[in-house]
Amino acid sequence: MANVLQNIPSVNELLERPPLRNLVERVSRTTVVGGVRHFLDNLRHDLQQAAADAEMPSPGELAERIAQWITADQTPNLRPVINATGVLLHTGLGRAPLAEAAVQALQDIGRGYASLEVDVATGQRSQRQADVAHILRRLTGAESAVVVNNNAGATLLALAALADDREVIVSRGELVEIGGSFRLPDVMEFSGARLREVGTTNKTRLDDFAAAIGPQTAALMRVHASNFAIVGFTERAPLEGLVDLAHRNKLLFIDDIGSGALHDFGAYRLGDEPVIGASLRAGADVVLFSGDKLLGGPQCGILLGREEPIRRIASHPLMRALRVDKLTLAALIATLRLHQDRERAEQSIPLLSLLSTPLANLQNRAERLAPQLAATAAVGQAEPFAATTFVGGGSVPTQELATWCLAVTPAHGSVDAMAKALRTGPIPVFGRIQKDRLLLDLKTVFPRQDMELIDAFQRLEPTPNQGDTEEA
Repeated sequence: MANVLQNIPSVNELLERPPLRNLVERVSRTTVVGGVRHFLDNLRHDLQQAAADAEMPSPGELAERIAQWITADQTPNLRPVINATGVLLHTGLGRAPLAEAAVQALQDIGRGYASLEVDVATGQRSQRQADVAHILRRLTGAESAVVVNNNAGATLLALAALADDREVIVSRGELVEIGGSFRLPDVMEFSGARLREVGTTNKTRLDDFAAAIGPQTAALMRVHASNFAIVGFTERAPLEGLVDLAHRNKLLFIDDIGSGALHDFGAYRLGDEPVIGASLRAGADVVLFSGDKLLGGPQCGILLGREEPIRRIASHPLMRALRVDKLTLAALIATLRLHQDRERAEQSIPLLSLLSTPLANLQNRAERLAPQLAATAAVGQAEPFAATTFVGGGSVPTQELATWCLAVTPAHGSVDAMAKALRTGPIPVFGRIQKDRLLLDLKTVFPRQDMELIDAFQRLEPTPNQGDTEEA
């Protein structure tokens, strides 16, 4: 064993090997030297634990292994991908992509100092949310607005500020789990508000809310079921009736509309998505929604409505803990400015652009790309394929859309192996598997990524299975 350990090359000797010498030029000498030392420490430990006849890799093989290990260690899991799943608001893949204007705003504000809390005209301290509140008021007609880190934070803050140690009445059918095992009843409990659930899972009437109102009631709350649907024998209390009931009893009405539609999405064949302006016009005191779903902006939670409750929310101590940074504000303001012109928004905001792409365009791209994929060594067959997809999984999951896919069958091996190879490539590609074929859904692939998609398949190594080898 001592002889084996003595045969381990020195750090300097390994650094002279081409794989590591090239890596030093791409990364840094400090990073590579640290990686080599760490790898060799692990190797010594493994050799000491191994049997006496353990073999030492050659210096060249060892250098190659170390280079691959350092490269994998230096590659972040968070990196750009091609979303060919067809799910437009894919939580695992970052939900809504940002518009170029928002990306430019991130770069402009992030690369140096910015007037985050300074009024450039007076030189005096200002409120960091003044600009975003101004544009939200103009777009929606709300009296006031604030922004926090996400919609769960918006819910927590609103309830803490407006209903601490008092009751909030919610329909039993709206007690949603919002993802990551965070449930509305738990959020309400942590906020200090007391949940009063009424009705049944499938039916809650206005009378159920009215009967539950008592001296400890602070607010009525409606929660849009943005991540599930109840169908069949159902009934839901109307928005206008809930607002009127709340105000007649001098209570607040809080409307959590979830996905944040600034406009009616019926033009994109998406129905039943509550519109921000409709809630405000109905008289909701506070409206909550996400910024990174149908709004097409960065992750954040937006609260807007009447001046008095929004002021209470903005002055609550939790506001400091949940407030957004300069980068989120920059990207959100840039996105909201695009929404000032609906035609411009549809052209510039990726989500709206993908939603409005004609089906014929997707078909043409699928028919053009299929023979190019079929010509790569790893692909046995590639066919254009008409299918359906969904706007989101954790948000807007029931909204089904027509689309066109590339249905790919591998030349060798399994479709699962091909899918994994694509995910782990230089530019990860995520598709969906259906009936032993890999579907690449063009609904979520930007036209600029078509050639990257072909390149990803060209990089795949065809891996014959045992049966293929024997037949050959």
